Order: sequence, then C-alpha cells, then structure tokens
Amino acid sequence: MTGLRYVYAVCRPFGAPLQAQLAGVAGDPPRVLHHHGLVAVVSHVPERDFAEEPLRGHLEDLEWLTTTVRAHQSVIDALTVVTTPLPLRPGTVFRDDSGVRVMIEEREDGFRHTLDRLQGRVEWGVKMYAETAVPVTEELWQRAEAFATGLHEKLSAYAEDARLHPPQNSMLLNAAYLVPRRDSEEFVEMVDRTKGDLPGIRVELAGPWAAYSFAGEESP
Repeated sequence: MTGLRYVYAVCRPFGAPLQAQLAGVAGDPPRVLHHHGLVAVVSHVPERDFAEEPLRGHLEDLEWLTTTVRAHQSVIDALTVVTTPLPLRPGTVFRDDSGVRVMIEEREDGFRHTLDRLQGRVEWGVKMYAETAVPVTEELWQRAEAFATGLHEKLSAYAEDARLHPPQNSMLLNAAYLVPRRDSEEFVEMVDRTKGDLPGIRVELAGPWAAYSFAGEESP
C-alpha cells in the first residue's frame, strides 16, 4: 500500500496480537515495522492529508485534529495492553519505511534507554479541583493548597517518578506519576482514600496510560 508512514510508538518486539478491528489514523489498521531489534508501530496515511503543507492546515481544524488524536490514542492504548510502548507525538510522519528505519537508527540508544526505564510501568494522572459549588474562602484555599502539596509529596514518594503539569482554572494539582504496573492497585487505593478528606475539594484519578509524561515526547 502506498502513502506516508504515520508512526505511533516505538517498542520492543511483542508476540501478542493487537485487538481485532483496531482502526488507526485515517482508518488504516496499525502494523509493525521491525528494525535493529526494535519495532515501530505504523499506519499508511494519504499524502493529501499528511504531507507537510496539508498537515499544517489540518492543525487548525479542530474536528479533524480531534478525530486524528483519538485514533492515535486508541492505538497507544491497545499497545499498552500487550507491551510497554514509547509513544511518539501525534503527527509523526515519514515518507516511507526507509525514513522510519533511519529515525530508529538515529535515536536507537535513547529509545533503548527509555524503554528499559519504562518497562512494566504505567502513568497515572491525578488532578485536584476546588468545587465551584462550594464557596472557597481564603482560609479554605490555603488549606486546599497545603492538602494538594501533601498529597503530591505522598504519591511522589510511592511512585518511581512524578511530573507536575500546569494547573488550569480551579485546579490545585495536575500531576502524573510513573508506577510499576504491579503496584497500580495500591496506588489507586492511596488516591481513593484521600477523597472526601477536605470539603469543597474534588480529587480525580485517570489511567493507566502509556507513560507520555516520562517518555520525552509530547502528550496528545
């Protein structure tokens, strides 16, 4: 099949099949490209949408962008079930298989190092909000900030790594934690036990995801 190569992730070879009927970006099911003991997971995409100029134009089209990012993420989620993927940023495109192989060779040492570090680990996201329905006084806000700081310190001590992302709106905490898959149940219980500890505060847990925040690539 002709077309450009859209790359979702790099990982080590895996034997388990991806879920049946998995549609990738532009509707093309993902396939694997082996090179130097690593695997790039790719789809074939049309030049009319993914060559440099049309792709730049599509980035202004929210509907197209949302559809593409969702398809990208569905493949990453499927990979996370069967292996430890190193996700690449959405919109990573090469002319052909040869271009993908050159990219792997140029970044091979970094890929291997990061895959070793992420092996068997997943990312959990924790967000904390001030409830808009509850009046937030200065005293409550200070208590909430202290609570968020304490929670982050506690979860960071348990996780292998942590990242703070910029908070938005009424958000007090926006953090990601790298946790061994085998320890995820206990991590979830730790977060669940904090819910309801402070009136007017909502704690949300999301995941497990591929470790975007710790992979050196941008999250979609």
